[in-house]
Amino acid sequence: MLVVHVHVHVKPEMIEAFREATLKNARNSIQEPGILQFDLLQQEDDPSKFLIEEIYKNVESTTKHKETAHYAEWRDTVESMMAEPRKSLKYTKIFPVEKDW
Repeated sequence: MLVVHVHVHVKPEMIEAFREATLKNARNSIQEPGILQFDLLQQEDDPSKFLIEEIYKNVESTTKHKETAHYAEWRDTVESMMAEPRKSLKYTKIFPVEKDW
């Protein structure tokens, strides 16, 4: 199981557009068989900062995700909305591990 945290800093005037584009991507992404969880979080003390938490069954699922049309659309749509390049950190989930995953 692989957990990916994507940190995104959005231009203040683009916050709502970023939220809409990312929610569209999230709704499609969670339908992928290799994605177990896809969360969009907005920082309370700085609404221009977001965290996308993605939980995958395995590394191969991340590759498949990046090959989807909805991911490509999201990537291309939000790139100009970012105040700085997004940062991605990868983690191995240790606990808890759900039995049905």
